[in-house]
Amino acid sequence: MQIRTVRKEDYSAISDLILTAFSKSSNGYGGEAELVEKIRLDPTYHKTLEVVADQSGQIIGHGLLSEVQVKNANKSKTGLCLAPLEVSPSFQKQGIGQAILAELEQRAKRAKYNFISILGWPDYYSRFGYKKASLFNIKAPFPAPDDAYMIKALVPKGLEGVTGTVNYLSAFNI
Repeated sequence: MQIRTVRKEDYSAISDLILTAFSKSSNGYGGEAELVEKIRLDPTYHKTLEVVADQSGQIIGHGLLSEVQVKNANKSKTGLCLAPLEVSPSFQKQGIGQAILAELEQRAKRAKYNFISILGWPDYYSRFGYKKASLFNIKAPFPAPDDAYMIKALVPKGLEGVTGTVNYLSAFNI
């Protein structure tokens, strides 16, 4: 298996994977494939922050980071959010999601981003150093379970001075 940068010819397979993976999840499908298409149209989209897990030409996993702003009355700090991350149901629980996340984190560091926010499964993401965003006085712009809204500093002091509400790309329709 290889984790690599997305290619345009992957787009259809990614949409199919997203639909399959989220449809079989406990939360169900919520338009994640359409969200990815909209994020790709945003001027801040970075192709290098979208990866696939490729096994002999089959796309079995996918992850995408997009820019967010954490804003308060005095300042705004740019970081990233992970949305979505999915692995084909028949390949789950084999470390593929972890490999995708690790690759995306490394790419984000190289691109000089200081943090990644996630709305996801606390039991899963906490294993990789993600903590409740509320511990850093960072909140979602929508109602979200406190333990599921998480953030991780990618560098020492990566969350220093970062407080406020996370603002997403317009693609998220928030």
